[in-house]
Amino acid sequence: MTVAIVTGASSGIGQSAAVHLAKRGFGVILTYHSNQAGALETAKTIENDSGTAVALPLDAGRAGTFGAFRDDVATALRATWQRDTFDVLVNNAGIAGMAPFADTTEEMFDRLSDVHLKGPYFLTQTLLPLLTDGGAVINVSSNAGTVGNLEPGYSAYATMKGGLSVLSRYMAKELSPRGIRVNAVSPGATRTRFADNAFERYPEVIAPIAAKTALGRVGEPDDIGVFIAALAGAEGRWITGQNIEVSGGFAL
Repeated sequence: MTVAIVTGASSGIGQSAAVHLAKRGFGVILTYHSNQAGALETAKTIENDSGTAVALPLDAGRAGTFGAFRDDVATALRATWQRDTFDVLVNNAGIAGMAPFADTTEEMFDRLSDVHLKGPYFLTQTLLPLLTDGGAVINVSSNAGTVGNLEPGYSAYATMKGGLSVLSRYMAKELSPRGIRVNAVSPGATRTRFADNAFERYPEVIAPIAAKTALGRVGEPDDIGVFIAALAGAEGRWITGQNIEVSGGFAL
């Protein structure tokens, strides 16, 4: 059985990606930080549909813990799938952070960097010995980091996501001798728990975002999760080094 690791899969895009990967026959190792209940819900959803899932804790912003996490992954692979390797890594875990450029603190900048850029960089590096040749890495970036999608207040967040997209191209180049594909997926505004359920707390922002989106609505987690699963599968076998925006045509 093929196995995928999805970070930050206790809700939102990560949860959807984990479920859709399982529907395609992947075993799934899914991670959570503070929302263990959500991670167990994700695992139960997969298991109720005859899939196999293991939930492991991970703080994607603490690179010093990644070695121990790799050991936990190796143990789970052997115990659950009788394997020493896995096939797909989805770097999805993220945190919110918004402030005008003039008010962004060094602490906020560093935390966003640790989770969104340093985290995927060194987590992928740490897990490389367990990633099978011919596998895939999918980095969840954001259309905030692309040209033309500038919104005040996101300078630090977008900088990290833009860096992650650039990193994806370099990883694709350097890992290609092993046949490992690396791509970035850049969602637009998506209805998730991100930023403490911002859409639920501020429903007035939904209509203006929908009006700026060619397909006329905000994104849902499944819009992104199903694409990640497809990109991880055979349909994505000839795609690498790309940053693919999945936003319903935001700002077209």
